[in-house]
Amino acid sequence: MTSNFATAEELAAALRAGKVSSVELTDEAIARIERDDQAVNAICVPDFDRARAAARDADQARARGEDAPLLGIPVTVKESYNIAGLPTTWGMTPHRDFMPAEDAVQVSRLKAAGAVILGKTNVPVGLQDIQTFNEIYGTTNNPWDHSRTSGGSSGGSAAALASGFGALSIGSDLAGSLRTPAHFCGVYAHKPTLGLAPIRGMVPPPAPALPADSDLAVVGPMARSARDLTLLLDVMAGPDPLTFGVAHSLTLPPARHERLGDFRVLIVEEHPLIPTGSAVRAGVNRVADALVAAGARVERHSPLLPDLTDAAMLYTQLLFSGAVARFPVEGYEELRTHAAQLSPDDRSLDAERLRAMVFSHRDWLESNGRRELHRHGWRQLFAEFDVVVCPITPTPAFPHDHNPDPRERRIDIDGVEYPYFDQLVLAGVATMPGLPATAVPAGRSPEGLPVGVQLIGPMFEDRTPLKLAELLEEKIGGFEVPE
Repeated sequence: MTSNFATAEELAAALRAGKVSSVELTDEAIARIERDDQAVNAICVPDFDRARAAARDADQARARGEDAPLLGIPVTVKESYNIAGLPTTWGMTPHRDFMPAEDAVQVSRLKAAGAVILGKTNVPVGLQDIQTFNEIYGTTNNPWDHSRTSGGSSGGSAAALASGFGALSIGSDLAGSLRTPAHFCGVYAHKPTLGLAPIRGMVPPPAPALPADSDLAVVGPMARSARDLTLLLDVMAGPDPLTFGVAHSLTLPPARHERLGDFRVLIVEEHPLIPTGSAVRAGVNRVADALVAAGARVERHSPLLPDLTDAAMLYTQLLFSGAVARFPVEGYEELRTHAAQLSPDDRSLDAERLRAMVFSHRDWLESNGRRELHRHGWRQLFAEFDVVVCPITPTPAFPHDHNPDPRERRIDIDGVEYPYFDQLVLAGVATMPGLPATAVPAGRSPEGLPVGVQLIGPMFEDRTPLKLAELLEEKIGGFEVPE
């Protein structure tokens, strides 16, 4: 069988039936990486010798009658996760030689589940971009069009999946870092509910790997099918054993529905602060039309939807106050000077970003309190709806833009330019309140680029958007091999 674009579920079935060995799958994946990755540059730290050894171990375990959820399946891991024996740099040149002593908790879980880790995938500097490039490992290209970005910060993982380099990958998401690359590369990703999957060991070097909670960031699965997302999420979910003393299982509620026609869905086609480009709008409507055709209850407006403008401002404040909290003192003082020069009447996202960078603790607590009001609003909305469908970014993958000052970059939406970081407000719809969101392919743009949408679900009801993703895949199709 040709394994490169098979799903993890298909590979697991073939392995259990004895139709293929893990060594064969691993050798085939490595050969494909060696053949094709020079043009894509998704795998920044190969680990082929240990992968082959792990594949042999997996085959021997299966011969002994053992099994595990991912036994013998080749996967990749985002560079930002610690793997003992491999560098963790986050694309930051001062840390190019940092070598962690132990695996991140999610890497340990992959290994315990029997996965074969092929290597690490590329990231932007500090994971702080919607593109993937850095001085250490270079630029990751979109497999559909090498002149365009694969997205960020899990851009290497999405490009690897779209190129057939392993069946699964693990990434992270603070500002759409799982969902945007999935949308740009035509694959699937799931941003779990905040706190569902522990992040210990997914930490910037040389910080210690502690079981600390994150304010906004999550770790999550990426795949080429919706069912594979669930398979990998079940490996990743559950509290950190360092927090509980022992591995602690977690039972998530089942999906609210099993049939497409039973879902109650709110379509949010537009954000008040940034337009939705025509190609992405078409993707949103393709999903909406499929739901209507299946008999689902589909609404376009609801007074229960929390105020998206206020939510975007809150998200901007929480995101950027955290992002610069560890800036050098001189840089921080410079930001304070700039923020003090802002007009009180300037309520643009650019202005809010700058103000947030110099937040006091009192400022942050006020924003956090407002976030709790939004969370309550979402609870009320999800009493009436099961899922919200909305864009991930306003456009498909855009051309590489390596302007060293991101504040000067612009995003072109149907011929009109907008500030580069304004597009983050769409990812923030789910991130700010900590909701689960599944990125699914929803067709192609007129230029042939992938277009994805996100399915946002109720807190800790991750299986509901995941099930809808699976049903939509059956209805409108899913991953396609790049042409």
